[in-house]
Amino acid sequence: MKFVHLIEINAADNPLIDPLSRDQLWRGLVLRAERPTLFVMALDACEITNRSELGISRTLQFGKLIVRDEVRFLPQQQVQYHVPQQNEIPASDLTMTIEEPEAGALFVRFEYDDHKEAADDAEAEFYNNFRRDAYKESDIDTVRKIRELAMEGQLDAPLQ
Repeated sequence: MKFVHLIEINAADNPLIDPLSRDQLWRGLVLRAERPTLFVMALDACEITNRSELGISRTLQFGKLIVRDEVRFLPQQQVQYHVPQQNEIPASDLTMTIEEPEAGALFVRFEYDDHKEAADDAEAEFYNNFRRDAYKESDIDTVRKIRELAMEGQLDAPLQ
C-alpha cells in the first residue's frame, strides 16, 4: 500500500497560526527521528545504534516488540525512514519532504510505502483505510508537537 498526503505548515490566510521557519520545521523533523519518544506515545525507548553524516540507525522498543530501522537525512529537505524486514515485521518506508512552493509557504509531504500491491479484497481495503487514517493522525500530531516545541523556543538553535 502506498499512501501520500500533504500537511500545510504555514497558512498565510490564518493569522491564528504562528508561522514556522524552514529551519524550525527541519529541526523538528530531525528531532522526531532522534528523540521519537517525544512524538510517539506507544514508544517506550529508542537507542541510536549508529550515527553518520547521512543519518542514524535506531532500535525502537514498543513493549516487548523491538524494531530496528534506519533514518537518512537530506538536509533541509527530506527525512527518510526505512524499516527492513525483520521477524514478523515487513519492510516499509516513510519519507517526509519539506516543500516550499513560494517563500514562506511550507508544507510537509508524507509518503508511506509498505511494498505490497494494492488491496484486492474488502477486508484488506478496510484495514488499509484504517492505516491511512492512523498515519494521517500521527502526522498531524507530529506537526502539532513541532509547533509546540517551536513556541517553547526549543527549535531555534541547531540540534546537538
